[in-house]
Amino acid sequence: MTAEVSVALPTGAVTVPLIWNRAAEPAACVVLAHGAGAGPEHPFLDGFAARLSSAGITVVRFPFPYVVAGRRLPGPAAHAVATWRAVVDSVDAAASGIPLIAAGKSYGGRMASVAAAERAISPDGLVYLGYPLHPPGRPDRLRTEHLPLVEQPQLFVSGTRDPFVDPVRDLESAVAACRDAEVRWVDGGRHSFETTGGPRDASIVGAAIADLVRPWIGAQARG
Repeated sequence: MTAEVSVALPTGAVTVPLIWNRAAEPAACVVLAHGAGAGPEHPFLDGFAARLSSAGITVVRFPFPYVVAGRRLPGPAAHAVATWRAVVDSVDAAASGIPLIAAGKSYGGRMASVAAAERAISPDGLVYLGYPLHPPGRPDRLRTEHLPLVEQPQLFVSGTRDPFVDPVRDLESAVAACRDAEVRWVDGGRHSFETTGGPRDASIVGAAIADLVRPWIGAQARG
């Protein structure tokens, strides 16, 4: 399997490593991007990827170029879109024709949606783990205009106490405006799905969210 991908950027090519959690006989492959404040090996993503792979779904994680360069803040959106394109093309070629789902935590999911809206990627579906609908406290700055342009099925997974989705009715309105989309709510969950009195281990939370989205991924795989 491919261990790295070259991404062509205006500033030059960047080599992006791939982290594979391989299922023995995968029914689908999920390409999974990280959030803006954490890389692909964050415990939440570890738990999410491990649970899906144990359930027969291969997961491939990757860092965006700004993480590879050691920077903390995301680069231009065009760089993220180019990375999504290169990674999906590479993984799709290596995944033996099984259905491919593009997924991401927060920023990573939003960039997947932009890439799909711009036709840079054409997955069989998209999963957004904590879609950042707007900056916290700024519901007037919605990041939704491109979502109706996405042709593929979309699944939004969000906590009801996520400050990036407040008020929650704005996300429900955004989902209703899409061509084929639905939302799964985590009652009391914040941006990383942590809940009062719930598990503190991010890997356990990630595994629970994987259980939540697995049936949806299976439905896309079956067509």
